[in-house]
Amino acid sequence: MKKTLLALTMLLLICIILTAGCADEQNISGTASDSMVVAVSILPQVEFVEKIAGDNVEVIVMVPPGASPHSYEPTPSQLTSLSKAQMYAMVGSGITVEDALMGKIAGLNPDMMIVDCSAGIKLVGMEPHSHGDEDDHDHEHEAVDDHDHEHEAVDDHDHDHTGLDPHIWTSPDNVKVMVENIYNGLVALDPENEATYLENKNAYLAELDALDAEIRTTLSGKEGSSFMVYHPAWGYFANHYGLIQVPVEIEGKEPSVSDMKNVIDLAKEKGIKVVFVQTGFSTVSASAIANEIGGEVVEIDPLAKDYIGNLAKVAEAFEKGLA
Repeated sequence: MKKTLLALTMLLLICIILTAGCADEQNISGTASDSMVVAVSILPQVEFVEKIAGDNVEVIVMVPPGASPHSYEPTPSQLTSLSKAQMYAMVGSGITVEDALMGKIAGLNPDMMIVDCSAGIKLVGMEPHSHGDEDDHDHEHEAVDDHDHEHEAVDDHDHDHTGLDPHIWTSPDNVKVMVENIYNGLVALDPENEATYLENKNAYLAELDALDAEIRTTLSGKEGSSFMVYHPAWGYFANHYGLIQVPVEIEGKEPSVSDMKNVIDLAKEKGIKVVFVQTGFSTVSASAIANEIGGEVVEIDPLAKDYIGNLAKVAEAFEKGLA
């Protein structure tokens, strides 16, 4: 009898332990499922989404740190993770990873909302690529009205942004528009938390205004000055603050010997002493140019997750490298 009672007691304890374990597992699973999953293309967008939604979302990013959105190909596991996302906030301005990816998304997750963060932003042309003509560097970009999007979500993903600058996030005024688009998407999916999202969005917009004011102070008196970059990712930044971006890269390709000579001559003519390169990328050509002009190579990152802190540091670096 005692052995039977002992056996029953042990069995009861095992059931209690297993039940508790199942409850914990369900709780963990429930917590994950309670969080809205939002996918984005680049790291700065992670900050944009998290600043608005806080702990209400889990953000997955397609282009990892150190990779280029112009050449990166998402892994099969990343594509699988999109099947869990309720929303994809695409940059929308023509970055290569999206051009290659968006056509696949409809089949992977047809119910996922697509938010075009570029909606309402006027896209501009890329820098002219002839370094031999001084007029080519009077970068008074004319906005392309055809891309002044009025939509918040995208149904047709076959965008053609050939010749347009996709780096819209490098300017705080554009980011404010991107944030509004993300906010609208979040509210559409989760209207119960609209008040929280609105408060958070307005607080972040105030941070962006403060950043803009800080950068203007940093660059005060520098309007019309030039800075040299290897990859022309800073056109919108330059336009917003009245600067001139001088690119080394020629249509996404390494410059030829004659291109290098033209860039070096232009740098000497303008008195440029700094060649800015993107963090994590080859500096061979940039170093060769810097050696010829008696200057230096400085790394800056257009893809850092800490958008506000990073852009303030970039502005300080530009201020020291302007000519």
